[in-house]
Amino acid sequence: MSEDRSTHPVDKVPPPGDLFLYGLQHVLIMYAGAIAVPLIIGGALGLPKDQIALLISCDLFACGLVSIIQSAGFWKFGVRLPVMMGVTFAAVPTLVVLASDPEIGAQGLFGAVIGAGIVSMILAPFVGRLVRFFPPLVTGTVITVTGLTIMRIGINWAAGGNPTIKQVVDGVATDVPNPAYGALDNLGFALMVLIVILLLAKYARGFWANISVLVGLAVGFGVAILFGRVDFSGISSAPWVELVRPFAFGMPTFNLWAIISLSVVMVIVMVETIGMLLAVGEMVGRRPGPDRITGGLLVDGLGTLIGGIFNTFPYVSYSQNVGLVGVTGIKSRWVCAAGGAILIALALFPKLAVIAASVPIYVLGGAGIVMFGMVCATGIKILAEVDFNKRHNLFVVAVSVGVGMIPLVAPAFFNQMPKVLAPFTHSGIAMAAVTVVILNAYFNQAGSDEE
Repeated sequence: MSEDRSTHPVDKVPPPGDLFLYGLQHVLIMYAGAIAVPLIIGGALGLPKDQIALLISCDLFACGLVSIIQSAGFWKFGVRLPVMMGVTFAAVPTLVVLASDPEIGAQGLFGAVIGAGIVSMILAPFVGRLVRFFPPLVTGTVITVTGLTIMRIGINWAAGGNPTIKQVVDGVATDVPNPAYGALDNLGFALMVLIVILLLAKYARGFWANISVLVGLAVGFGVAILFGRVDFSGISSAPWVELVRPFAFGMPTFNLWAIISLSVVMVIVMVETIGMLLAVGEMVGRRPGPDRITGGLLVDGLGTLIGGIFNTFPYVSYSQNVGLVGVTGIKSRWVCAAGGAILIALALFPKLAVIAASVPIYVLGGAGIVMFGMVCATGIKILAEVDFNKRHNLFVVAVSVGVGMIPLVAPAFFNQMPKVLAPFTHSGIAMAAVTVVILNAYFNQAGSDEE
């Protein structure tokens, strides 16, 4: 029986083979970010290699489970759009501080994650109501700044990682220049992947156009293997099967100030999430209302709670996957649910996870540039609907984008501010969101201009 033509593309289920490949495409795009945070925090906790590997498996399991809840929906939870969930980098500085405190340790860290998850779920309905302050002027500005902010991730990927790397000298962790950063061969691989994606975008049709990013990654990965640039050494030592168990590091302990500090970060993350959910809604033609936004924010909290139980960290919608939706045009939320199932499989079968982790970062960079750029382009598209003949709208966008760029172009700008404000002052997205909402209310009487 043919599928009802009236079914929205978001709700349509692709054929099984296509569903797997589309989901795999999402997984490969987010994988590097998904495993980066466990590596960082595991090092801060001083864990041995086998326990860091356990953190990664737990993280993949939680990523998959929470992605399924977010995209498929469960009761009041889930935005029911094509969204992949992963560990938020915004919480890394706070997590490193907590992990480095011997009085808190792993049990206190995971207790703080659980507490922050509960606080986030309590606050989600209140934060969700903010969506009424997001007319096109506000939404377009926030999404544009989001794209500009996260673009540095794709650029750094293309160059071979971060400009600096951590190196322990006399027992002290020090940032030193990354010798591989910007190497011509890294840039060449990234450019090759980008060219493959652009060629498919212009000349391919149907299925091949939909998996343009996956094909680009496959070509880059294959050429990297031919040139001996891929390290498969971890496959032999990885177990075939590894069960993920809750509270693997013991029962959590709850430190009030640790919970508060992480909860503050989660509030900032939730503001960023609103922008991400509105962005993907624009891409698929289904703008989420306050109830759906609240459902998405509830998953931020629930995912963080699940993370603490399963020995991992706070969760948020992943921006690179939002960009992937725009690049491929695949609007089905069930694709991200399939991606979640693949992540759970990778968590249970570590040898497969090692293969996925072997894709060089500079290969991902070629795809990252176009995907993060697509987020920015979506914001510009929304701003095209705004009446800029009214000069005050130009002021709103100009000032908000300028404020949002401060952490990106001048990271030390707020160094003299109280440390408690760091989660906010280091988030250009959150700063831009707050600024544009206030300025829109000032110039346009809290959104009456949209009406």
